[in-house]
Amino acid sequence: MKKILVPIDFSQNAKNAFWVAAEVAHRSGAVLELLHVNLASIYSAPLSEYVAVTSYAVDDEKYDESATIQLEKLKMELLADPRYASLAVNIRVEDGYLHRSVRKVVNEDNVDLVVMGTKGSSGISEFLVGSNTEKVIRTAPCPVLAVPENIGKFSPKIVLLPSTLKNDQKGVFFYLAKWEKMFGFLVKVLYLNNPSSLPTDGSAESRKNRLAEAAGLEKTDVIMTTESFFEDTSILSTSDQCNADMIVMATHQRQGLSHLLFGSITEDTVNHTHIPVLAVPVGWQE
Repeated sequence: MKKILVPIDFSQNAKNAFWVAAEVAHRSGAVLELLHVNLASIYSAPLSEYVAVTSYAVDDEKYDESATIQLEKLKMELLADPRYASLAVNIRVEDGYLHRSVRKVVNEDNVDLVVMGTKGSSGISEFLVGSNTEKVIRTAPCPVLAVPENIGKFSPKIVLLPSTLKNDQKGVFFYLAKWEKMFGFLVKVLYLNNPSSLPTDGSAESRKNRLAEAAGLEKTDVIMTTESFFEDTSILSTSDQCNADMIVMATHQRQGLSHLLFGSITEDTVNHTHIPVLAVPVGWQE
């Protein structure tokens, strides 16, 4: 892992995610990049025919300058902590939609991980709009660590890995093995069973062992489960039962009609969890 991107809107939740990202950067040796996105510029364009465009340009310049100063303060606060004093930290300000800006920066700066705070969504808001974190997870070309509110020190000891144990899950096993080396946690594999998948007669245990061995994942355990129409509910209840500190999931990043019809187990989990969720795109290779 060489570079970690942290979207910052200066909320307390974003700052919590910032400190989580700092810990991951400290353990991995990655560079931190702090990104603030000026969302106001989205709404100025429709009004430009009525108000002088130059006034918006001046306002945007002042906004960007103010945001840069705030990012510098966060950077200095981080570097004042002896644990993180040697971290390399870059700052960047962009205009536009958050998820599009994140995708752009990830591609331009070769980012390996996005870490961002999330408040989740519920009810009609979740169905119609979703959260910014959801949109980033669905569109970012790299893994995304979603950090919910009220997270303290980030040092996971037990990680829950919900998986179908099919071939498309290989990438998340390999990726998680790198995190295991950083944090030394125990991985509990939750087998998402369904009628078209593996039977519950020991095949899941064998498949988990083969995937873990190939990936170099050393400390794993398997949890069996029966079919469940609400997989996210099963994942969240299991994470509570095993006292997990983080959930790691492969995501297919469905978009358009496919997302509307089938949704995403990963995004549903992110919206309702109280622990961090690491979403890894299927097929991701670092």
